[in-house]
Amino acid sequence: MTTRRKHATVAAKAEADIGQDITSAYASRLLDWFDVHGRHDLPWQTGRTPYRVWLSEIMLQQTQVATVIPYFHRFVDALPDLPALANAHADEVLALWSGLGYYSRARNLHAAARICVAEHGGELPRDFDALHALPGIGRSTAGAILAQAWNEPWPILDGNVKRVLTRLHGVDGWPGLPAVEKRLWAVANASLPTSESSLARMADYTQAQMDLGATVCTRTRPRCDACPFNDVCVARRENRIATLPASKPKQAIPQRETRMVWLRDVEGRTLLERRPATGIWASLWSLPEVDDVDAAHVVANRYIAANRVIESRDLPVIEHAFTHYKLRIQPLLFDGVAPRACVGDNDGLRWASREELAALGIPAPVRRLIEKETP
Repeated sequence: MTTRRKHATVAAKAEADIGQDITSAYASRLLDWFDVHGRHDLPWQTGRTPYRVWLSEIMLQQTQVATVIPYFHRFVDALPDLPALANAHADEVLALWSGLGYYSRARNLHAAARICVAEHGGELPRDFDALHALPGIGRSTAGAILAQAWNEPWPILDGNVKRVLTRLHGVDGWPGLPAVEKRLWAVANASLPTSESSLARMADYTQAQMDLGATVCTRTRPRCDACPFNDVCVARRENRIATLPASKPKQAIPQRETRMVWLRDVEGRTLLERRPATGIWASLWSLPEVDDVDAAHVVANRYIAANRVIESRDLPVIEHAFTHYKLRIQPLLFDGVAPRACVGDNDGLRWASREELAALGIPAPVRRLIEKETP
């Protein structure tokens, strides 16, 4: 064996030994840290139920805790349990979600609740496969619900946990790649508690993993001095904290443009159009969209009473970023108009008062526009 190969073999064995040491002590170290530094007063930890845990996990997908908390309170105040959610109208669910973004989460939540009522006696199933089969519940979310609602030993792998495990074990490659994610799942499984005392605290263990990534092992400027694993972290030892986890390969983000037609009548009501059931802002109420000014006037003439002078004005452009593209919105306001009597909810159109707007699911930039420009 050459000297280079010998050194590589020794280094690989040392790394494997370190990894094994990290994994074996991971749960106990993490729980000790959590007892002192973890978050213990989150609203879904108080009066913990499977429903509250599930709702929080769905809301926390792509959204930070501080943003979620007021939405969580508002949601459970209006819909306190799973049957209440299942029985709610889709508009009420979307209105409660309005502003939180990623609205497919709300639609999936509502659909899953109805499935639970129809097939699981009005409760979340405790079986992993049945839970995973519900709309909007992926592998990590299912594990998080089982661990936090019923204290069962299931691994999770959300963004925070991926970051912690990637740095701790020095895992190369973008975590979104199947091979890298497969390795991280193996690490997450191997890191599960094994002692009786730790297994009895699966809810705390699961929360601790998320807390460590959210408050200490952050994406930028991590607080390594406060980390319970700073003496064994591969990224810290090899000075690779800034490069782990590896970034997603960059792609140019396209920009799209649209015009929104805002018809506001003499009573201050706004004409809304329900968006298609699929795509961006699916099933939400929004302002009609057109390609150009001529099309905007066609829409205006269609819904405004004849023999009236139609005046319009451009409002400030709205820039809104989605995950895969940026949207540039040019609103065109037709104010003080007299509506035709041909608009009804049954054709996906409605005139909504300011009070009614609050109870409807409306895209956040559209809601901000209406609120800002409404006297």
